[in-house]
Parts: sequence; C-alpha cells; structure tokens
Amino acid sequence: MLLISSCSETIAPDAYGNFEDDATTVSANNAGQLVEYKVEDGKHYKKDDIVGVVDTMQLHLKKEVLIASMSTIDTKARNVESQKSVLDEQLANELLNQKRVKNMVEDGAATTKQLDDINAAVSISKQRIANISIQRNAVLAEKRGLNAQIQQIDDLIKKSLIVIPIDGTVLLNFAKLSEFVAPGKPLFTIQDTKTLSLTAYIAESQLSEINVNQKVSINIDKADSTNVFIGTIYWISSKAEFTPKQIQTKEERRNLVYSIKIKVPNTDGSLKIGMPADVNF
Repeated sequence: MLLISSCSETIAPDAYGNFEDDATTVSANNAGQLVEYKVEDGKHYKKDDIVGVVDTMQLHLKKEVLIASMSTIDTKARNVESQKSVLDEQLANELLNQKRVKNMVEDGAATTKQLDDINAAVSISKQRIANISIQRNAVLAEKRGLNAQIQQIDDLIKKSLIVIPIDGTVLLNFAKLSEFVAPGKPLFTIQDTKTLSLTAYIAESQLSEINVNQKVSINIDKADSTNVFIGTIYWISSKAEFTPKQIQTKEERRNLVYSIKIKVPNTDGSLKIGMPADVNF
C-alpha cells in the first residue's frame, strides 16, 4: 500500500535502514558448454521458465549405450526364465514318477534301484532349478543396476536445464552463451522485486514497542514529498550489535542496537535495493 503525504509536518522516525539485496543465486548443476542461454539483466522471468541448457550430447550417447545393454539383459532374462520353466515342468513330472515308483515298491512291483534312480533325478532337477534361480537373480540385479544408471543419466539431463527458481527480476548476469560452466558456478542472481526486505535498527528500549507481523510505516523522502509504504515486521534479532557504519553518526555507531527485517510491497516498482528508509511504528 502506498500513500503520498506532504513534507510540511516532520515526524522523527523510530528507526533507520536500507532495502537489502536478498537475491537468489542460480548456479550450474553440470559441467559443459552453454548451448542455449537467454538471461538478460533487468528482465523479469516467471518461476520454472527454462532460460538455458548445458550441452547434454555425451549424456545422451551414454544413455543410448545403457539402453542397448538393457536390451541384451532383457534377452538374457527371457532365456533364463524359459530354462526355469522347462526345469520346473521336468521336476513336476519327476515328482509324479517318484510318488508312483514309491507305491510300486511298496506293492513289490518295482525295485529299490528304480526308486533310487528317480530320487537322484529329482535331486538333480532341484539343484538345476536352484542354480538357474541364482543366475536369474544375478540377471535381475544387473537389470536393476542398468535402470539406476539410466535414471541417473535422466537426472543429469534434467539438471542440464537452467531453470528460473522464483518469479523475479535478474539483477546480475555472470554468464554468456557458449561459455563453459562447472557445477556450482554462479550464472545469475534473481530477486522478487515486488516485495523488498528492509533491514532497520532499533534501540533496546524500543523492543517492547514491536512484534513480529506488526504493520509499520516506511517513509521514503522525495524532492517535495514523502512516499509512505506499509510494511510488515517478519524478523527481530535476539542479539544486540553495534550500529552499522551506514546508520547515523560516528558517536551513535558506538551504541548497541537490534536489527529487524520488514517486508515491504513494491507494487509500483519505486523501491530499489540499497535505498535508505525511515521506519515509524
């Protein structure tokens, strides 16, 4: 909210401060060349706008290799499953024969050697199934590993996009198209200039006069008038500090003060970072 008032009546401010730069620094996540970059100083962007791309050619090629390996693994997995199905069916038949031979031995219609043979066959089939199951688990583990690598590549490709994190205006741009960037290298800073943060300083005796979420008047001097904005206190320091050099005289800078932070709507864009302001409670 903005009010315009005459400067004929002067009211001593309760606190002094400056609008601060609390911009977000956007950095590169991957190393590579900027093959696309559309960031301009002073331009407003919306959250999730894609403004640049780091070269992803090597990542795409690596992904193609992994996809080809996955195809091979899938073929191997189908062969293993097919072998297991054959062995499962063979064991089922042998178990039926085992039961039949046991009954025949009890009836004297078969020899113990025949029973021993069928028991051995059942044991061998069970061992083969156990071995093929181990092989199957190894193939599945290999497949999971490849899937994880593909997901990792997809994540790196996604992080190769330069994305605007907030609605705001670019304050400083550090990069240019075709430059090589590295992870953590700052590309630009962006700030929501529709609401600015004012840091002001008060004496200990004033602490009882303010609270978090309290509305306060922010006065900006102009040539022939004063612009009055309504801000909201959102932070009060719990520790005292010496008055910063940019506030008041040398003698007053020896005093201990408490810093407070105030959110101030900047709907008309007249407020600027670094601008001094007076605060009245």
